[in-house]
Amino acid sequence: MNPATPVNSVTVRQLLVRGMLAGLAAGAFALVVAYLLGESRVDAAIAFEESHAHEHGGAEPVSRALQSTAGLATGLLVYGVALGGIAALAYCFALGRIGRFGARPTAMLLSAAALVAVYVVPFLKYPANPPAVGDPDTIGERTTLYFLMMLLSVLLAIATVMLGRRLAPRLGNWYATVAAGVFLVVTVGLAYALLPGINEVPEHFPAQLLWQFRLAALAIQLTLWTSFGLVFGHLAGRLLEPAPAAASVGRDAVGAGTATSV
Repeated sequence: MNPATPVNSVTVRQLLVRGMLAGLAAGAFALVVAYLLGESRVDAAIAFEESHAHEHGGAEPVSRALQSTAGLATGLLVYGVALGGIAALAYCFALGRIGRFGARPTAMLLSAAALVAVYVVPFLKYPANPPAVGDPDTIGERTTLYFLMMLLSVLLAIATVMLGRRLAPRLGNWYATVAAGVFLVVTVGLAYALLPGINEVPEHFPAQLLWQFRLAALAIQLTLWTSFGLVFGHLAGRLLEPAPAAASVGRDAVGAGTATSV
């Protein structure tokens, strides 16, 4: 299939299924990273919170052991499947429209763009925090601001791609890319400046633990999107692009047979 050729409805369904399967696999990889890197930091943050709590609210409705195993697995796997489906639909639209890239490079480019737009840009403004960091009374405001930043980031990323495509015929691909990149940096900087900041880290919370948790959260997302790009790129490539090696072997065999008969 030519990358510039729009996919039909049957192919969209096939890519959607493959995207969800790739998301499931990516969620499994991210689960391993989350368990190895993140859970120990969560336990340390909970221990800090309990040691500084003046009141105890009784037993937790869900045990910590269940949260760190079945709960974590369910959350990441469902998250991976959902994002895989959404990313597959975005892939169907992007294929052939962001340059003359094949199925696999397009999947990796889409995954990298999604990682930056969906997670990295919001993360730099509102980084992930472990338990014991954040006022429970402001959780609604903090959640709203985070998702607002995420929405702005995605919209600005789309606007950047559209701007680059419009400028390319007049400026050339290189200068159009530079201009679009400047636009993205400036607009994201304005969003950072206009949206309120949040700093609710307790006075004596260990700085090392805070950054270890944030780096672990970043590693989880990096694993999720990188593995999704690789797995989905492989599955999409097998669907959309014929195997030239197999065709070449077939032609060579036919040629050898003809030469022998002669």
